[in-house]
Amino acid sequence: MRSVQLRSLVRPATILWIALCALAVLCALAALGAFATPAAAAAARYVCVPCGLPCDATVFDAPGVCPKCGMALVEQAAAKGAPAPSTKPRVAILVFDGVQIIDSMGPYEVFGAAGFDVYSVGATKTAVTSAMGQTLVPKYTFADAPQPDILVVPGGGVFGAQHDDSTLAWLRATSAKTQQTMSVCNGAFILASAGLLDGLTATTTAGNLERLRTQFPKVRVVDDQRFVDNGHIITTAGLSAGIDGALHLVERQKGAGYAQEVALGEEYDWATRAKFARGALADRLIPQVDMDPIGTWDVVRTQGDTDRWEMVIHGRSTLGADSLLAYLDHELAGKGKWVSVPAATRAATAGPRTWRFAGHDGKPWTGTMSIEPAAGASHEYTVSLKIARVSG
Repeated sequence: MRSVQLRSLVRPATILWIALCALAVLCALAALGAFATPAAAAAARYVCVPCGLPCDATVFDAPGVCPKCGMALVEQAAAKGAPAPSTKPRVAILVFDGVQIIDSMGPYEVFGAAGFDVYSVGATKTAVTSAMGQTLVPKYTFADAPQPDILVVPGGGVFGAQHDDSTLAWLRATSAKTQQTMSVCNGAFILASAGLLDGLTATTTAGNLERLRTQFPKVRVVDDQRFVDNGHIITTAGLSAGIDGALHLVERQKGAGYAQEVALGEEYDWATRAKFARGALADRLIPQVDMDPIGTWDVVRTQGDTDRWEMVIHGRSTLGADSLLAYLDHELAGKGKWVSVPAATRAATAGPRTWRFAGHDGKPWTGTMSIEPAAGASHEYTVSLKIARVSG
């Protein structure tokens, strides 16, 4: 009976008050983190993966990228068991819609074969479509990509990347911390749009050399080099020239012998790397003449070097031989400023036509064209054009 009396002494209101006090204490402790698990506490703290720099000791409150070394931040607890950072040179290759496959994957192959840490970077991780329809999924985005030692900016359909503010901003910030930044082909237009080629010597794919000169007058454009090394900024000519540029950077990182071994392993004739510059070949002095309105044509032969070129085409035309010559004379004079040698100095009016014109360096060249009608066929011709640098 005594226990019943004791229980009766505790009023319901008192029990409710005690419960409310206990609940208040629990809420206060929870707010102070007293009941947070170690994992939950650690989840709010972030560090960069150890890279040997002073920023290894910096702790951040939110995920992102370390502002000092460019490494992606990870949870502090996870970083304690992270492996030591790789000593391989890091190579970031920019990819975007319209990127040229060989411009991006040629250097990727070379650097990968050299044992470098190679990865692709895009504005997002959404798949991009290359200039020839291949899809590529970037490994990193601008927000989480590790800071590279080498940055490769390929060409292709560059208009979008060239005018995208976020791409240009990332290039400027990333290139400021690279050992080398290299463009391939018309990727030079992306670097130039970011202001990274101002005051430097540069090259690009042969068909875009004049456009690069015109659009970016602060850039000293050259057409007789396969790649141009300014120390920090390297530009290469078109397409396969990116392979030469990549091998050049392997040589700078690891030495000539190492780069030669990589080239041999890739079965690439690197010995000719300094001998071929597409932009320096003589055919670039031949104006682009539209032959479609006057017939159908096939190229029989087009060959030469830096001092001479021969082009032979065969086809059927709606014009007679003299009219065909007159049409070509008009096109060459208008588009290439070729000056026809007066008829009086030629053997015959219907004979080969001769022109004089100036090369890119202002020095004189000569061009000769002949038209041979096909035997037994009406309006079928073989047209031969030869140009040569005037000696002396």
